[in-house]
Amino acid sequence: MRNLLSSISKIHEKGNRFIVEELKKNGAEGLVPSHGDILVCLYKQDKMTMKDIAEKIRRTRPTVTVLVDKLEKLGYIYREVSKDDSRYTYISLTPKGQNFKPVFEKISTDLNNILCKNLSANEADILEKLLGKIIKEKGENYDKF
Repeated sequence: MRNLLSSISKIHEKGNRFIVEELKKNGAEGLVPSHGDILVCLYKQDKMTMKDIAEKIRRTRPTVTVLVDKLEKLGYIYREVSKDDSRYTYISLTPKGQNFKPVFEKISTDLNNILCKNLSANEADILEKLLGKIIKEKGENYDKF
């Protein structure tokens, strides 16, 4: 009997605990692991609409709204209504959000090192490819999953 989902869930839980502890150690209380997806998007692209963020991180707009509201309240991001079309609101990083990037990257690197510490580089690559197949990262067909 395979317990793949249970194993993935345990990894996810331990990873989240590590992230929360590291965020606290680095004075980023209030941030939670789910904010990371939005920060990654904004570290890659200066400003994005809520719709673009929702599509990129595969979350519903209401979920993204809650996460963005919290990031804004904590001072990591700000909203700006488009000058060209007032129907669009862009989300961008504040200086606090930009300055957090090295901490964010260190936590991510440390977590990846912990996750892969008992794997060879080849095994880690294979695992990443196999997990990508499970979530259909390339095809993005979620009809059954």
